[in-house]
Amino acid sequence: MDARLPKTERLKGATAVAALFEHGKHTQAGCLRCKYLPRTEEGPSRIVVSVPKRSFKRAVKRNLLKRRIRESYRRQKSLLSGAWDLLIVYTSREVLPYETVFADMADLLRKMERVENKCFAENHLGENA
Repeated sequence: MDARLPKTERLKGATAVAALFEHGKHTQAGCLRCKYLPRTEEGPSRIVVSVPKRSFKRAVKRNLLKRRIRESYRRQKSLLSGAWDLLIVYTSREVLPYETVFADMADLLRKMERVENKCFAENHLGENA
């Protein structure tokens, strides 16, 4: 398993982010909310992280939380199958410890995968009937 998070796995560009907002689905687990969209082209999953300035005025805290979210995603990205575009937003009003963010990220990725597997199965069962 590649344990890095290279630039190719960062979601950037106005058109990609706009498509994610327009067509993406969302889910939430603990302190994290995720907007996600399956990718049509080949390649790794891409991620963008947001921590609202409204909740954390100091950039130091926002950057700390973004690092925690990116690190927890990097360590658990193997839970995802397929290629996804992800927007992960930190929703808590307080700085939570890394262990909490890590656990919430695991829950979020499992939940997202479970919902998509269910939708995939329903679509394929409907075609065969």
